Amino acid sequence: MLHIINKSPSNNSALENCLSIAASGEILLIEDAVYAATKGNAFEAKLRDAMGHLKVYVLQPDLDARGMGDRLVEGVTAVDYGGFVDLTISNNTCQSWL
Repeated sequence: MLHIINKSPSNNSALENCLSIAASGEILLIEDAVYAATKGNAFEAKLRDAMGHLKVYVLQPDLDARGMGDRLVEGVTAVDYGGFVDLTISNNTCQSWL
């Protein structure tokens, strides 16, 4: 399953709720959720822990738009829009967390 999250973890519990439920699969962070994939943020440790059982992706254009392209947490994979499409195709189901 692909879990798509678009809200910043500092303003919304979508990512935290997803991590508490998802036992496996992939997470794609888009829009303001990309802040969770940056070094030094308050959510970095939880994201690193989750990477033991979830593959984490971030949408590179959203990361770049926020000036965070050089602060990506090690182990998180950046994808472009084509990569976003590939992730939706390669997963049988997608869940958008609001």
